[in-house]
Amino acid sequence: MAMKIYTKTGDKGTTSLIGGTKVLKSHERIEAYGTLDELNAHIGMCRDLLTDDQTRHILGEIQDRLFTIGSALACDPNKETSLKIPDLKEEDITLLENEMDRMDESLEPLKYFILPGGHPVVSQIHIARCVCRRTERLIVALLQSGDSSENLMVKYINRLSDYLFTLGRTAAKWLNVSETPWKPRLS
Repeated sequence: MAMKIYTKTGDKGTTSLIGGTKVLKSHERIEAYGTLDELNAHIGMCRDLLTDDQTRHILGEIQDRLFTIGSALACDPNKETSLKIPDLKEEDITLLENEMDRMDESLEPLKYFILPGGHPVVSQIHIARCVCRRTERLIVALLQSGDSSENLMVKYINRLSDYLFTLGRTAAKWLNVSETPWKPRLS
């Protein structure tokens, strides 16, 4: 018999972390990995919309790393688990930095703030960037509450938002979309 997708165990507003600890679904840890899941879905949409093979490959790698971070966030930091949880590595951050450097070579230097948009693909990438920043804030909130195991996660998510910004600019160039400078109203 196949497993059913619904278990009914969360019907009372709780869920279990890896390790067995029950927490409310509104717990900051659940909020963090739920938002990370939202980010992963947006990255998937970006991957579906873009046609550059190298970028699609990198976005697939990013989705894998987001699952790695999600699995770590889903663990109770105060309990040992028998499950082998994949690790995030410094090389994962280096990959993002190298890709940004590669993209930056073809971009004009940024001289002003730009408004997100100009094409649905560019807008989707900026939506992913905004969700990435929200994810970062939620993980940092976990750090403030005494959980220090997520330091590399914060660094990765921070760099990912920079990568997505650079990707948005690069996609605009690929699509021949002009970047719209922000012109603040001063009067």
